[in-house]
Order: sequence, then C-alpha cells, then structure tokens
Amino acid sequence: MEWRDLLVILSWLYAIVNTLLALFSFNMLFLLILAVWQRRPRPPAPAPDEAQWPTVLVQLPIYNERYVVERLIDAAVALDYPSDRLIVQVLDDSTDDTTLLGQARAAYHRQRGRAVEYIHRTERSGYKAGALAAGQAAAPGEFIVVFDADFVPPPDFLRRMIPEFVADPRLGILQARWEHLNVTQSAVTRVIALLLDMHFAVEQVARSRTGMLMNFNGSAGVIRRACLADAGGWQHETLVEDLDLAYRAQLRGWRVDYRPDVTAPAELPASIQAFKLQQFRWSKGSIQVLRKLGWQVITSRRPLLHKIEGILHLSAYMPHPLILLSLLLSLPVVMLYGYTPLNWALLGAAALIPPLAVLWSQLRLRRDWLRRWSHYPLLFLVGIGLAVNNSIAMWQAATGRASAFMRTPKFSGGDQRKSAYALRVDWTTYVELGLAVYGLGTALLALQRAPALVPFILMYAAGFGVTAALSFWQSGGVRRAQLQRRERTGRKPTRANSRCS
Repeated sequence: MEWRDLLVILSWLYAIVNTLLALFSFNMLFLLILAVWQRRPRPPAPAPDEAQWPTVLVQLPIYNERYVVERLIDAAVALDYPSDRLIVQVLDDSTDDTTLLGQARAAYHRQRGRAVEYIHRTERSGYKAGALAAGQAAAPGEFIVVFDADFVPPPDFLRRMIPEFVADPRLGILQARWEHLNVTQSAVTRVIALLLDMHFAVEQVARSRTGMLMNFNGSAGVIRRACLADAGGWQHETLVEDLDLAYRAQLRGWRVDYRPDVTAPAELPASIQAFKLQQFRWSKGSIQVLRKLGWQVITSRRPLLHKIEGILHLSAYMPHPLILLSLLLSLPVVMLYGYTPLNWALLGAAALIPPLAVLWSQLRLRRDWLRRWSHYPLLFLVGIGLAVNNSIAMWQAATGRASAFMRTPKFSGGDQRKSAYALRVDWTTYVELGLAVYGLGTALLALQRAPALVPFILMYAAGFGVTAALSFWQSGGVRRAQLQRRERTGRKPTRANSRCS
C-alpha cells in the first residue's frame, strides 16, 4: 500500500467519524422537537388524605463530606411530611471528621424527637449502591428517597412527589429537576449549569412524556420499594447504579417519570478537575450499563423507536472519542489538500443543534436566559476538551477494567484550593495541552493546503487548550496548600485528592 492510499483511507475514516458526530446532533434535534411539542405541564396528582400518606425512608449516602453533611441532614429533617411516617437515614462511609460532624447533627435532631438513623460503615463494599442496599435492609418504608451530599431539598418535596405514586401503582421511580446552589461561583459552574439544564429541559422531558427509556439521576428522586425489589435491588457492577436501576425497572414493566416543576437545588462541581471526575464516572458507567443491559434493550418488547433511543441514550458519551479521532485524523486530510468525502453542509447544520437545545432550556427555565446562554461558547469548548477524560473512561468500560467509585468533592461554596478535598491536575491535562499544540500545528499546515479546514481544526485546538488552561489555573495553589498541610500534620494527602485512573 502506498502512502497516498493510506491517507485516502484515513480521510474516509475522518468522514465517517464526523458523520457519526452529526447523527448524534440530529438525535438531539429529535429530542428537542419532542420537548417543545410536549412543553405543556401535566396537572399534578391530587394529594391523598392525611391517613393515606405512606411511610418514606430518606437515604443520605455520604463519603468524606465535612463541608456539607450538616446542611444535608438539616434539610432532610426539615421535610414537611407526617413525622410518624418519615425516617431519615444517614449512610456514612467516611474516613475523616465527617462522621463526627454527622453523628453530632443526627443526635441533635433525635433529641428533638425526629427519626434520624446513622449507619457508619468502616468499608465501602459496593460504594454508593452498597450503602443504599445496606440502609434499605435496615429500615422500613414503602418509598425511598435519595439525596446526595450536595443537595438541599425544599420542605415541600415529598408533599409534591408522593401523590404521583398513590395515583399510579405502576409508577416505580419519579425524578425531580436539579437546581443549582452555586451557579455564579465560577465560569465552570455556569457551564455545568447550562449542561444540566439542557438535560432536564430537553432530554428528560422528551423521554418521559413519550414513554421512552429514561434515567433516574441518582439524587432528588423517589423510588417505590416494590419496584426496587422487583428490578433486582441496588447493584454495583457499574459506576452508575441509578441508570442501571432505572433501565432494569423499565425492562420489568415499571414506569419511570419526571416532574420538571419539582426542584431540588444542589452544589455544582467547583472546578474543572472535579467536573472531569464526575464526567469520568458518568461516561464509564453509561458504557458499563450498555454492556450489561444493551442486549436486553434490543430484545425487549418495547417499540423499535424506544429501543433505538435507549441504545443512543446509553451511548450518549460516544461523541467524545469521535471528537478525539476527528482531530487526530485532520492531519491526513490536510496532507491530501482537504480531500474528504464528508458532506460539509450536513456537518454545518449539525453544529447549530446543541446551541439551540441549550437556548430552549434557558428560555424554559430562566428569566435571565440571554445572559446565561451567553456562556455557551465556553460550554462548547469544554465539551471538546472533555474528550480525553471521557474517552479513557469509555475505553476502560469497554475493556472491562474496574475502578473505584470516586465521588465529586463538595466545598459549600468555599475556596477548594485550601481544602483537603482539592484536586490537582492529572496526566490527562498534559494530553489535552499536547492535543491543543497538535491542532495548532495542523491548522498552520492547513493554511496552505486546506484553508477551509482551518476553523474546524482551530475549534478543536481551542477546546483542548481552554480545558487544560482551566485545570492549571484553578489548581494553582492546590499543591502548595497540600504540601503545607502535610508539613503541619505529617500526613500524606488522602485518596480523596487523587483522581480515578
């Protein structure tokens, strides 16, 4: 095979990769159309009589959350629900002073007559799924509510969610919409808020209103205990026990639904490194669930459209390795003076869809929609920059490589650089920097050989460069603070500070 023949093959691969990227965008357009069509709110179910309110178990899984554990327990205890039918259960796997803080706060509320149980495990078997299963076995409750450590549920949360289950005995899981406590903290929190708003205003609305397979987001949701048992309980083969459970429940015939009008605010990841850690877990977990349940989805009795959308849903992070391949393959295309069978009109149309979806979510959810939407360019660049992080996660999932459940650190709005939970830059940041340099070099070459490709290549270079720059900038001072802390305490940084690899 001659060198030029190899370049032609790579240019065809470049066209295939970018066409697949476009197809994922057009699927987002399909969901956006459904969300717009189904935009009218549904009337809530009537509230039952006081005597008919069922027993509810509120589970609070935590691991090393010294900054937010007291706030979480206070919010759970403040839920407006018959006190004789409400049990608050703190599931603590912590290895630091979080346990002392949490136990003291639980004792404070018990002295005032509230049912607050505290379970502290000295080992993290099964991680979050294991903690939830252990707590479920130790307490009654017809319904189970899960709130992660970063959430602050409003008092009327249960009063608005539980009637839906009373009205529909086949409703197994009901998800509420996430709101944001610290959206203005940094450019990163603004970007993450846009991404989550799009998920809840477009994807969740489209899937829930049309009966398609959808996910439970793992927090701020209610689960019927009978549904949990019928679906096989909490399982920890994947890093996303929530998505795993939701799909198993729906394949068993249970309905999973979404209430966009019921919200629970939560703390967004404060740094790009924390966001990458969260995305690593979600992207790896999604592929793990695809490997575990994909064939069951395909062979189920659900409509063909539901099956296709289910597989696309579980493959939602696939654009990240495609982005990585697109940049790497741009050099062979440039060497061929821009020759590629790619339909550029198709690619250009696909590029308009994500900003439209984000715009719709802001129009639906925010009064200051224009100011918030103005941060979309940064979201676009960070979305590109996450390709290294998420591609590694997906590769590990595809090859069956196991890894620990690394929780996203929370700081209650404080300076994360001075915290023991702070995250330093990891090796993927240097890969991102290298890809930015690769993109710049390819763009310079394209100026002479394929000028039409220059904007696309620079777009990728900017995405990886911005993401790497954010990592270096936000991690400034973290290593120095950790070394100073180590000198004072004589102890090494905890595993909470290390990244899942």
